[in-house]
Parts: sequence; C-alpha cells; structure tokens
Amino acid sequence: MSEDRLTGWVKQWIDGWTVSRGAADPVEEPWGWTIAVGLSKEVARHVVPVPAEADVRELAATAPPATWLKLFAPDEVVRPWVGDGWETDVAGFLMTLPLAPVPTGPPPAGYTVTSWSRGGVIKALVRAGDGRLAARGQMGLAGRTAVADQIETAPDQRRRGLGALVMRTLQNAAWEAGAQDAVLVGTPDGRALYEALGWTLRSPMASLVRRAD
Repeated sequence: MSEDRLTGWVKQWIDGWTVSRGAADPVEEPWGWTIAVGLSKEVARHVVPVPAEADVRELAATAPPATWLKLFAPDEVVRPWVGDGWETDVAGFLMTLPLAPVPTGPPPAGYTVTSWSRGGVIKALVRAGDGRLAARGQMGLAGRTAVADQIETAPDQRRRGLGALVMRTLQNAAWEAGAQDAVLVGTPDGRALYEALGWTLRSPMASLVRRAD
C-alpha cells in the first residue's frame, strides 16, 4: 500500500469524523492535520498518517495537556517516541468499505430500530422492549464518504446481532444519501464484526493522550 493511498483514507476519516463530532475543520500540517475538538478531555488532536520519529517527538514535547495523538502505525513502534507524560489509549484499526445496499432484515423479536439524519450525521438506535438503549451508532457524511463513529452495544445486549443491524442500517442510509465509500477506525473488540460485514483492514492506529500536569 502506498503512503499516498493511506493518507487519502486517513483524510476521508477525519473529514467525516469532524462532521460526526461537530469538531473544527482539520488544519493541514506538514506531517498531517490538527483538529480543534474543544472538550475538557480532548482539547485537540494531531492526526499523523505516516509517522516519522522526529515529527512525533516534537509533537509530544510541545503538546499541551488533553492533546491526543492519532498515529497510523503499530503502537509498539511509536510509543517509545513520545516519552513520559503520555498515556496509551485503546489501539485502533483503519478500515474501509465500498458502499452498496445490503439487506438488514427485521430486528430481533422485542427490539425496535430508529434512524434519522441531521446536520450531515446519520444515526441509528436500537432499543430493547422496555425502551432501554441496546445498540447505537452514527455516520458523518463528507462528500462521497461516510465515516462510522461511536458504534456501541450495551454490555448486556451483546451477541444478538445488534451491532451488525446498526451497521447495515447506517450503511444503507449513507448509500441513499449519496455516499459511495465508508471509512472507520475500529477497536480490537469491533474489528471482528466489521470484517464479518466486509470491511477491509488498512492500517493499525496508535492512540495516545497527554496527561494533565
């Protein structure tokens, strides 16, 4: 895989992620992009598609607290470059999928599915019979790309196909909205689900946060 192609996928991801999260537009840097997020636990994030040791060391040395680094490389490679004061978050996996209509089927007995779109964000919600959250997720639309984000299933509702139901619902809605490709950064727990749904793994991603002083 070429570095240009990887960089292109990462740019698609951050364009849709900023829509999904309501973050500021990414600012291009020589090494990647900076995104102002504006949360107490994440003031900003630096996204580096092809990490170079010198760049990462400089970012790590100058970043203020509550800054996140998203580095598209194995954690064991880049972790030694950041030094003290940084915490390792759950590793991620950049994955892609060409969109096409997919059958969803009815939800399992006793569950209901609701989906809606607002401000360029498509959301899907699965509720149990008593109205409690069972599973949810959303996609941020950026041109012809849809970025899956915040996919989760309640711990007591897992292994019932609800995550797959959410993903297929979102994929169909994104296709109907004009998106042709989908991108996500998944967790190790979600990777098996996405691969079963046809997503292709493109790169590991190390995630680190600068602790408060």
